[in-house]
Amino acid sequence: MRARNFGVLIAAAALTLGSAAAQEPKRGGTLVMGQSSATTHFNNAVGSGTGIMIPGAQLFASPIMHDDKWNPQPYLAERWEISTDALAVTLHLRKNAIFHDGHPITSEDVAFSILTIRDNHPFNTMLRPVEGVDTPDPYTAVIRLKHPHPAILYAMGPPLMPILPKHIYGDGHAIKTHPRNNKDVVGSGPFKFVSFKPGDQAVMERFDKFFLPGKPLLDRIILKLYPDSQTSLLELESGRLHMQPFFNRVLELERAKSNPALTITSRGYEAIGGINWLLFNNKKKPFDDIRVRQAIAHAIDRDFIGKALHKGLSRKATGPIHSGFPQHSAETTQYAFDLKKAEALLDAAGIKRGPDGVRMRITCDYYPGDEDGQKRIAEYMKPALKRIGIEVEVRTPADFATFARHMASKDFDISMDAAFAWGDPVIGVHRTYLSTNIRPLVFTNNAQYANPKVDELLATAEQEMDPAKRKALYVEFQKIVTADVPLVWLTELPYHTIASKRVHGLPATIWGAAAPLLDTWLAD
Repeated sequence: MRARNFGVLIAAAALTLGSAAAQEPKRGGTLVMGQSSATTHFNNAVGSGTGIMIPGAQLFASPIMHDDKWNPQPYLAERWEISTDALAVTLHLRKNAIFHDGHPITSEDVAFSILTIRDNHPFNTMLRPVEGVDTPDPYTAVIRLKHPHPAILYAMGPPLMPILPKHIYGDGHAIKTHPRNNKDVVGSGPFKFVSFKPGDQAVMERFDKFFLPGKPLLDRIILKLYPDSQTSLLELESGRLHMQPFFNRVLELERAKSNPALTITSRGYEAIGGINWLLFNNKKKPFDDIRVRQAIAHAIDRDFIGKALHKGLSRKATGPIHSGFPQHSAETTQYAFDLKKAEALLDAAGIKRGPDGVRMRITCDYYPGDEDGQKRIAEYMKPALKRIGIEVEVRTPADFATFARHMASKDFDISMDAAFAWGDPVIGVHRTYLSTNIRPLVFTNNAQYANPKVDELLATAEQEMDPAKRKALYVEFQKIVTADVPLVWLTELPYHTIASKRVHGLPATIWGAAAPLLDTWLAD
């Protein structure tokens, strides 16, 4: 259960992350860590996705951390207070923290970073209530809120709130295209930037003047791109690759389980809240007709996906909120596998079979870099929908940029996609369903779904501090959205970390490898 106290909250404790190892932790060594999503830049103040958030959490420090029980812990802020009216959060910064170029980290940098994230991050609900940030002294930052913000402590976590150097990023250059986003990066975190080869690897090394004494333990991290799961597993088996987080390729997981040299864990993904779905372009005919969306939902055998395609490793998603979150509700409309009902709905919508048995021809895109979660299910749609007279052309994206361009421009019919909740529905769920978030960007409301009642419920939930009242709002939201079926919720993503048994202190907080690897180390 998450611990929350929104009266006066004062947090001051030693930062304790990672689990105790049987062996004495060893300082030094180079960790080679794989990833399936490409890194395009390192500034997670203006970008999302594991390709940006994982390295961003190593290069930049956030105000707070979270342990494996969802509890906030000190990080760059050694303590903080939330006012009794929940309209102000006061951060007390460590006085020994410096950027990688030696400049001290001050409240001016914190204020600059928070406002930069508010105005530029694709999760536009995450810091929307922030009115401003006061800096009464160099080590105190006061976040002023327009209204109470129940997600604020999660929004200040490592994947979401990097503290940037104002003296570099405040030079007037557009932040989203700033040249220091992927070159000569100056951060505030435990590792500093060394080099970057797009499409291949990034190298980071320990920052010896990091504000937490003795941390991190590793000398260096090499982050390598392995878009092909078989290659990454071969590299793990050979020992050339030490760890791959956010891994959900079921065939390779089965194979890895039998290897005594490897460790597999599903810990460290509690706050991610990933859900796989089939997205409809709701403003494009015929998907603007709810009967067409319902028909396709009834034609998908989710039991087959879970048992056959995912080898029992995934579980059904019942709606827009992951079952691991306290706001989740099972009181939702479900679409059982029923081909007769699907055919009847298409007939009623006026989409009849032609002489060749085909009702319509559509395209299906998919998010690249996730073979089991996206590609394989997209390919399953071809035979699945053919049974009800829909011919599907699977459009294989050349790269993430191609996929993102199709989503941003709404140039698609249906798409296999996924999204993470990132600690709270305000941060990662609202963005998919708010009509105000229909924007020319990937990972926004790309379904172009609009329901005024949903907008109203989410706006209220965004500032409701009472957990029971908030849960009730989300229960109603989930009922409405699943009845409208702007997309089909398929599975909860079965993420795992695969690592060599040489790797100790695997990331085990709620953010997994999207948090700094402070206590990770390599045995001989």
